[in-house]
Amino acid sequence: QDCSYFNSNAVPLKLSFQNVDPLGENIRVIFKCGDDLRQDMLTLQMIRIMNKIWVQEGLDMRMVIFRCFSTGRGRGMVEMIPNAETLRKIQVEHGVTGSFKDRPLADWLQKHNPEEDEYEKAVENFIYSCAGCCVATYVLGICDRHNDNIMLKTTGHMFHIDFGRFLGHAQMFGNIKRDRAPFVFTSDMAYVINGGDKPSSRFHDFVDLCCQAYNLIRKHTHLFLNLLGLMLSCGIPELSDLEDLKYVYDALRPQDSDADATTCFTRLIESSLGSVATKLNFFIHNLAQMKFTGSDARPTLSFAPRTHTIKTSGRIRDVFLCRHERVFNPSKGYTYVVKVQRESPGEVTFVQRTFEEFQELHNKLRLLFPSSLLPSFPSRFVIGRSRGEAVAERRKEELNGYIWHLIHAAPEVAECDLIYTFFHPLPRDEKAAGTNPTPKPADSTWARPLGKVGGEVKLSISYKNNKLFIMVMHIRGLPPLQDGNDPDPYVKTYLLPDPQKTTKRKTKVARKTCNPTYNEMLVYDGIPRGDLEQRELRLSVLSEEGFWENILLGEVGIRLRDLDLAHEKMGWFALGSRGHATL
Repeated sequence: QDCSYFNSNAVPLKLSFQNVDPLGENIRVIFKCGDDLRQDMLTLQMIRIMNKIWVQEGLDMRMVIFRCFSTGRGRGMVEMIPNAETLRKIQVEHGVTGSFKDRPLADWLQKHNPEEDEYEKAVENFIYSCAGCCVATYVLGICDRHNDNIMLKTTGHMFHIDFGRFLGHAQMFGNIKRDRAPFVFTSDMAYVINGGDKPSSRFHDFVDLCCQAYNLIRKHTHLFLNLLGLMLSCGIPELSDLEDLKYVYDALRPQDSDADATTCFTRLIESSLGSVATKLNFFIHNLAQMKFTGSDARPTLSFAPRTHTIKTSGRIRDVFLCRHERVFNPSKGYTYVVKVQRESPGEVTFVQRTFEEFQELHNKLRLLFPSSLLPSFPSRFVIGRSRGEAVAERRKEELNGYIWHLIHAAPEVAECDLIYTFFHPLPRDEKAAGTNPTPKPADSTWARPLGKVGGEVKLSISYKNNKLFIMVMHIRGLPPLQDGNDPDPYVKTYLLPDPQKTTKRKTKVARKTCNPTYNEMLVYDGIPRGDLEQRELRLSVLSEEGFWENILLGEVGIRLRDLDLAHEKMGWFALGSRGHATL
């Protein structure tokens, strides 16, 4: 009963072997026929070596590396990782267009990690493993990346499977590459990292991890080129000549400094995050899989770990929406507390549900029943101010009427599994009966409390061969503009004294964020060491305002004589009004 098959081109078998240890679980493997698993073995070996390099340098990227071996020509076995799901299955819980939405991965992790500390740990695992996957798949040029080839464990660990195409041999649609982005990094992954749809200081940590991991691998360029070079004569079609090795050489950029490589990889992250082609590729794959598998599966709720029925939960006698509460985690908004009374004497439970979860219930019910059997659902759109206490209060009354009519609808509707699953308590619902939990910022475990109005800027300052190098890395905690919108910040520097303003340097403009990432190098050439000690670095952060005068968000003055520039200095500097700062 535990054996089945997968709906991909080669139709691999899912096999379950009995464990000789009576207390152990069955051992599950995938048997593939038609794929050259030597290429998968080689790719996994390269990733395993990368992971060893990272661990030796004190960087645990939380990588999931499964076992794989070829048992014959075009056939072999692959280890199955337990408690993991493909991104496609997670995304389609939010509909066939789930690949275009930002919340599916965060909601899925929240479902399997209901406690706040569990969820924070899962997000931490996700940040590290996602960074490792971005670096490994870019360096090895792993292609054919769709949402059935990327998996996520309930513990937050992300990993890639199926390495049938690598070293940049992308699948083609005519003359168009299927893999258009440097690697897979989408907005729903960024949503998990940021704890919402706006960049946070956690994203800085993610970028720093990627760049650190990338630079550590670059130091061993010769190792990877030699190992892959030994395999040129083994008959793997995609590793057959020096051009294939050149792909890895170009990806590792051994001629670049660490700072230049950091800037380059930061631009790759931005390019991947901004790629619409990746999401479109995911969506097309969703449609193809729907056509291939049919649509016999019963709809389930994305936020409920398992299905509940009237038999397992007990008949519901009445429901009443008591109140709404402000919540801050995983994102800001309102949740509605519903009192559920069952026929068992004295059995009363309280459940918390968001407006989006009510809407998901209604959408899934519409897949099962005609509209004539269902009550009308409150409109999502609100004229005027779309957020706030007044809207939440109005929706509370409308949702109360909706759930009352739902429970008193025809028996096939009122007693269906979807409704009993919706009203079954989740671990997070234990807090509903009490008072509001103390709000906790989404990135509190990663960032220090700022306590400064202007925020902070992270710089790396070094001096070599009469050149002053200033790497502008990140800014965190910038104040919003007076109208409440996020600024469009950029950094401008001068090396004072500078009466002619010839030392002006600028970064690119980041759009609509209080926590921008730059990783841009600003260079001052031809400055003798003796002159350097008389200079002051004046750094300003401004918001670009188009036709209007740019708005100053904060600035800092750094006396270079206070820094020992014999070695690179890296750290956060407080932004404020004009004044001097120390590292």
